[in-house]
Amino acid sequence: MVGCNNLMNTPTKRVEEFLNRYQTLDNDVISQLNYTLDENYTLTDTQKEDYRTVMKKQYKDLVYTIKEESVDGDTAIVTVEIEVYDYSKAILEADEHLLNNPDEFLNDEGVSDVETFIDFKIDMISKSTERVKYTLDLTLLKDGDVWKMDNLTEIDRQKIHGIYNY
Repeated sequence: MVGCNNLMNTPTKRVEEFLNRYQTLDNDVISQLNYTLDENYTLTDTQKEDYRTVMKKQYKDLVYTIKEESVDGDTAIVTVEIEVYDYSKAILEADEHLLNNPDEFLNDEGVSDVETFIDFKIDMISKSTERVKYTLDLTLLKDGDVWKMDNLTEIDRQKIHGIYNY
């Protein structure tokens, strides 16, 4: 049994476990998503649910390939290539559409209707089928005999979510 545990305790295996939690919609991943959405006071409940659905699709369809593992004593870097839906492109297209067609998002009083625009943006994101590849250099630290992944950088988190503006 000890040999088996050692095989699972490598930097690469820890990164695989981490990314698999996204693909399987692990409770911790969904709890983090829910917390983030609960803290967002600009979205309606319906918009939060629609965005949650979009992100679950992103997580389930995430594809990754481990490219390299580099270990230096008690530190390691695992380079991984991920492929995700290009939500960033959809967001930029929605913003450009707003810029070119502001009248589409006015309410009856002629004032910009943010809720209508957010609905439009989420709809654009949900229709995204184009995918993009990113490279992540994930860092790990050995704590005793156990490899532990460092927290993601904000840029790496945006890449996993497909919203990194490249």
